Amino acid sequence: MPASHALSRRHLLAASLGGAAGVVAGPAPAASQLPLTVAAFPLVDVIAKDVLKGWAQSRPEVRVEVISRQYDDHHTAMTTALSTSGHLPDVIALETSYLGRFSLGTGLEDLSAPAFGAERFKDRFVSFAIDTARNRDGRIVAMPTDIGPGSLFYRVDLLARAGLKEADLTRSWESYAEAGAQLKARTGAYLIGDVRLLKDMVVRAGTPPGEGQFFDAQGRAQITSPRFVRAFELARKVRQQGLDARVEVWFNDWAEMLKRGRLATEISGCWMAGQMANWVAPGTAGKWRVAQLPENTFCSYGGTYYAIPRRSAPEKKALAWQLIQELTLERQRQLDAFRSQDAFPALLAAQDDPFFDQPVPFLGGQQARLLWRDAARRIPVVKMHKQHKFADEVINAELDNVLEYGKPIAQALEDAQALLVHRARR
Repeated sequence: MPASHALSRRHLLAASLGGAAGVVAGPAPAASQLPLTVAAFPLVDVIAKDVLKGWAQSRPEVRVEVISRQYDDHHTAMTTALSTSGHLPDVIALETSYLGRFSLGTGLEDLSAPAFGAERFKDRFVSFAIDTARNRDGRIVAMPTDIGPGSLFYRVDLLARAGLKEADLTRSWESYAEAGAQLKARTGAYLIGDVRLLKDMVVRAGTPPGEGQFFDAQGRAQITSPRFVRAFELARKVRQQGLDARVEVWFNDWAEMLKRGRLATEISGCWMAGQMANWVAPGTAGKWRVAQLPENTFCSYGGTYYAIPRRSAPEKKALAWQLIQELTLERQRQLDAFRSQDAFPALLAAQDDPFFDQPVPFLGGQQARLLWRDAARRIPVVKMHKQHKFADEVINAELDNVLEYGKPIAQALEDAQALLVHRARR
């Protein structure tokens, strides 16, 4: 595969499923059956179909269809459907990074309303997951199903060769970079794939509780704040020292470097262990370990929510809500999805299973799920803003200006701030 083609875990799964498709769950459709549609994207659609096999059998009067599209295509289609009220599904799966765009609008049903009563379930989930699903009025508009507690993956063999310990990586983000210099000098391995990952984490680490990564609680851009300055300075230092391989996650050259021991660390969600073990770098089994992120930074890499469009068919909303509860509140369903698809459960009851105590062979027998569970319960709420994805693109563009063209950091951040302020006024 050419280096220009990304090997996204969602895109990979989509390819095996044939892209956009409709799959009917339950018995053969009859004229009297009530149709219920679920719009989802790869990985999530597999989990939904597994749940629906049993759910539909107990409701022969219902015909459930899962409409699956590629990750970006799905969210684009849902944006269009919600804005035009055309071709609306009864249940929508949404990924965390898109949640702000949807939750801050008026397209999603208020699940805190008496007709649904989502508030009574709020204590069943890790706190950040349910709070992330609240709109500007504090109402729940989506129910969480899976999350991706972040952690630092590192090659224990390369650390040993470099004379380093785990604490040298995790003490601070600066010590992480310093350890990278020693790793490169003594093993030839790069510290990380691309400095953008490091920049993202340093920005997240300094985000005040209850605020967004790019915007404060009042929706004002915060790009010139000290955490962005620190993130840009550290990213520039790592690039200048040649410690990042300048490869993007999910691309072919990134996967090859992981296989060959050319990348000493990876910052990602817990699901990365399964991805590396099953297809990215299975030959490196036993050489990896995980640790909490430097400076005890706790964050989630992705996650999935289910919502009901506000303008979907009224006569099917009660049934859609029953299905969402089945998809999010059933302990065994959550555990099955974790075992089969690395979908870490947002449901607290599912996190107390003995499965969490079992060693993870790919990670040298480490009881990594306990570490991820601890992280999941300590992740702070980061408010999603409707301009989150746009802001991320702006920041990355300015970082490129700093790294590639020597643009002063202060000027880069001021320009990014000005662009976001201008965008907000439109």
